Amino acid sequence: MNIGKKTNLNRIFLARLAGTSVFDPNGDQVGKVRDAVATLRANNQPPRILGLIVEVPPRRRIFVPITRVTSIDNGTVVITGLLNMRRFEQRTNEIMVNSEMLDRSVTLLESNETVVVEDVAMELAKTGDWFIERVHVMKRGSGLRRRGASSTVTWAEISGFAIAEGNQGVSNLLATLANLRAADLASVLHDLNIKRRAEVARALDDERLADVLEEMDESARVELLAELEGERAADVLGEMDPDDAADLLREVGSEKAEALLALMEPEDAEDVQRLMHYEDYSAGGMMTTEPIVLTADSTVAEALAQIRANEIAPGLASQVFVCRPPAETPTGRFLGVVHFQRLLREPPATLLGGIVDNDIAPLNAHASLSEVASYLATYNLLSVPIIDANERLLGAVTVDDVLDHLLPENWRHDESMRKDLENR
Repeated sequence: MNIGKKTNLNRIFLARLAGTSVFDPNGDQVGKVRDAVATLRANNQPPRILGLIVEVPPRRRIFVPITRVTSIDNGTVVITGLLNMRRFEQRTNEIMVNSEMLDRSVTLLESNETVVVEDVAMELAKTGDWFIERVHVMKRGSGLRRRGASSTVTWAEISGFAIAEGNQGVSNLLATLANLRAADLASVLHDLNIKRRAEVARALDDERLADVLEEMDESARVELLAELEGERAADVLGEMDPDDAADLLREVGSEKAEALLALMEPEDAEDVQRLMHYEDYSAGGMMTTEPIVLTADSTVAEALAQIRANEIAPGLASQVFVCRPPAETPTGRFLGVVHFQRLLREPPATLLGGIVDNDIAPLNAHASLSEVASYLATYNLLSVPIIDANERLLGAVTVDDVLDHLLPENWRHDESMRKDLENR
């Protein structure tokens, strides 16, 4: 649809627009739509759409004025003109449509009935401006029905859209965020106020929230963890990688950390407590206690099956650590590693003990950040084994763990640092 001309297709539902690819006039993709920005007007007049929030690499959300949008059609948005790459910052008179309007309870003026907003639609006026003219709402279910009838009404038929603290669900907002990677969802949460951020966090399942917390800045995740009830917080910590959970518990204070550890499953708590004994910037403080560990009599086929598991991070999937039993950390004596490429070259029935690489010495848990970084760079590896004085495998440090510690705090949202990195 060419949005600069009056057509019969001049109504666009904004929740459905989230995630749509954005292209320049040459057909090159520049990013994806994440939200729309509107401003409320006096006397309950329909809000005016100011523009779209577009996420461009690397996970930066910028503002694109609606006047720059030339068409929305076939699941694509086309824009024109130069983009202002400055990170979007919401002003006091602006509304993030999907983040702040969806799931809000409003009132139908005719029946005085409370309904929930599922979507809103912008429409093109004769002046060329876009306004939120339609609201798709759901009535409350009766009896055993959790959902009631849905309908689309005009903006003038409802009240209660003043954006203020109050009861607001998150189901429709979550639907617009469902396909985001954990790092991208963390970026979206960063731009919400703490109340809305906590609402979204409570609605996520434990595993998804754990992944998101691992991608958040230290201060933001501590603040968010404080909004969760004790048992829920403990459950989420149990789903996090032990090294990330240990980092987070170091930040919340010893008293709260002890209380949360007491609520965690004993096996999860044991791994986290073990890591908390090490300095944060040491190999022990950065390592994960859950690398892929197999014994010498395991086969190549078994190793490849472990690597294929969805939950294994790329850094850990790059190699298998071979140890004497037990295979859980701390293991029996560390024997060496088998790299992923070697596994691909060997017959499935080959025993790992016959192809193990023990030429590179592992590091101990007290190795410094610079020692670990030098080790990875020298040997072109994605992870390094960490052993104790008895040569038992304690865990592994991956290259992403090292980068997290090398970069300054708040690097994910530090605009000046992003520019420095991009200019190198």
